[in-house]
Amino acid sequence: MGLYVETSIRTEMDTLWQRTQDPAQHQRWDLRFSEIDYLPRPPGEPQRFRYAVRILPFLTVSGTGISAGESGGADGRRVSVLRFASAHPLSLLAEGSGYWRYVPTPDGIRFLTGYDYRPRWGRFGAVADRWVFRPLMGWATAWSFDRLRLWCEHGVSPARSLAHGVAEVAVRLLAVAGVPALTALVALPAVAALLPTALLFLVPPLPRTPAARRCLRTPPGRRSTSVRTQVAPALLATLERP
Repeated sequence: MGLYVETSIRTEMDTLWQRTQDPAQHQRWDLRFSEIDYLPRPPGEPQRFRYAVRILPFLTVSGTGISAGESGGADGRRVSVLRFASAHPLSLLAEGSGYWRYVPTPDGIRFLTGYDYRPRWGRFGAVADRWVFRPLMGWATAWSFDRLRLWCEHGVSPARSLAHGVAEVAVRLLAVAGVPALTALVALPAVAALLPTALLFLVPPLPRTPAARRCLRTPPGRRSTSVRTQVAPALLATLERP
């Protein structure tokens, strides 16, 4: 089961391209990466890169990848593809591939991704990926896309939108923690605490707080989210494994 995320961003194509293709810009908004560095590239060759993810303050998992991008013709479409792999023994992700599509529309740019990967650690890794890691990766991708949208549309820097997100979660948790005390104070049944607690989590995030729920997580008109059914760009087939 591959991952798919789509959003619509009201911005210029060159702005979106730069903020997704420049490693220094990319690592600012994408929650999945702590560092992205381009490696030296011979003329005419695809771009190779190194990425790292900080799992804990003292633990970083790294990997390598190869990418290429191209414009799609007179309609202004663009596409970027990549293959990636990690030899780090603590990386559940062994290798994978994916793409970004940039589709101009009257309302801005339809920005979407499709990607998939092979987990390691045998049967345990497969179970952990299906029930924990893959849903987390899907959420992180969607949350990051909305973070990018806020940056492009409203000028909310990635650092500021992260602060908004952390603050809003803290406020919600404090409110939930205070519900039992309020229930006891007014002598309501304990079950009465469930409704306000549920409502606190159902209330939409503030407009300047990134939210994964604002992104589409399934290809329009298709039930399957397999990367194969998403028709990956032909450019992907030209990339060798990193």
